[in-house]
Amino acid sequence: MAKKIKMIMAKPGLDGHDRGAKLLARIFAEAGMEVVYTGLRQTPEMIVAAAEQEDADVVGMSSLSGVHNYFFPRVIELLKQKGLDDVLLVGGGIIPDEDLDFLKRSGMAAIFGPGTPTTEIVSFIQNNVRQR
Repeated sequence: MAKKIKMIMAKPGLDGHDRGAKLLARIFAEAGMEVVYTGLRQTPEMIVAAAEQEDADVVGMSSLSGVHNYFFPRVIELLKQKGLDDVLLVGGGIIPDEDLDFLKRSGMAAIFGPGTPTTEIVSFIQNNVRQR
């Protein structure tokens, strides 16, 4: 039997809007993933600590407040420092198109915007998690 995908869902920075992140966490759980929602106002260090502690396969970050260009790459940097290079990083929220290339070059596997079908997000994660 295949191991369940374990995901950390995080809201970095001071963004207080977590309705979408909570909905996605439930959708991922219903798709058979084990999901740990870290809550609001997470620092990169807190997100990486949760990923390490939970032995996460995926870190999903949601940003609606424009902090993605700092927080997403910082989480990637800290994961690499901890030797967690095999953790899949996905993000979503209100992220301008002009920031997508930078975030991909930084190491984000995918960025999903508003209106992305949840089946597409679930499939992407299921097809891209490296089995450890």
